[in-house]
Amino acid sequence: MLKRVLKEKINTYILFTKFRLSVLVILSAISGYLFVGGSNFLELIYLFIGGFLVTAASNGSNQILEREVDTLMKRTAKRPLPLGTLSLKEAYTIVVISLILGLVILYLINFYSSLLGLLAYVIYVFLYTPMKSRSPWAVFIGAIPGAIPPMLGAIAYTDDFGLIPGILFFVQFTWQFPHFWAIAWVCYDDYKLAGFNLLPSDKGKSKNSAYQMVIWSIALIPFSLLPWVIGVSGSWSMIISTFLGIVFFYYAYKLLLTCEDKDARKLMFASFVYLPIIQFSYVFDRNLNVIESFLQINKI
Repeated sequence: MLKRVLKEKINTYILFTKFRLSVLVILSAISGYLFVGGSNFLELIYLFIGGFLVTAASNGSNQILEREVDTLMKRTAKRPLPLGTLSLKEAYTIVVISLILGLVILYLINFYSSLLGLLAYVIYVFLYTPMKSRSPWAVFIGAIPGAIPPMLGAIAYTDDFGLIPGILFFVQFTWQFPHFWAIAWVCYDDYKLAGFNLLPSDKGKSKNSAYQMVIWSIALIPFSLLPWVIGVSGSWSMIISTFLGIVFFYYAYKLLLTCEDKDARKLMFASFVYLPIIQFSYVFDRNLNVIESFLQINKI
């Protein structure tokens, strides 16, 4: 009996903090850390735990603020607060403890990591979340904290707001528009029940919305090549970035032609695959270049 109750409580916490999404966000931060040369195992642990806790606090805060509208949508009606499996007091406690502990752990790496974590939390919770019901510009605001993880990961090692962290931020910032608009297209009817219209066109699922996804997916190709252009990654990441960028563009263009939900869903899943492959291709290629340079210098 106790074991079952404990299991249900853990599952409730997992749903409240969006555990899987939080882990994916932190993998993005880890890719940034590894890409700039980070190799300290303790810092990686701090980055993973601290970043996860701040992300969990952000997700939990979002659910607290949207607990009433969540009851209106099918995709969110079974979250812990609408179902009543989690009390509001318990929800606030989880958020406060997670946020404070996460920021302290990030501070153990360096001040800027903790500052970026706090900035991402504030923008996501206090700007993006309330703006969702007011304007499609919420997507632009939400793209800022959404693009912070790889930059935070890089700065966790460099302790400096340099060019490479900025590029990593910009690539993920650009990716988020076709990514989130594809989600908004697929969930359009559900979002409408809650009063959300997050597609870029006032007409909702239209050619205009699909056209803007195409534009951002095209822009993603040259932006994703910037690490190669400035010489911090090699030909492998250039080839992978170009190939995946073209495939991503193809799915966006197909949606423009058909304006069908099935093609928006394909674009959405393509976006899930695109980002981690691109980011870890940077890591692999950068480390491959380091190994090759070491072998050449030492004539091995």
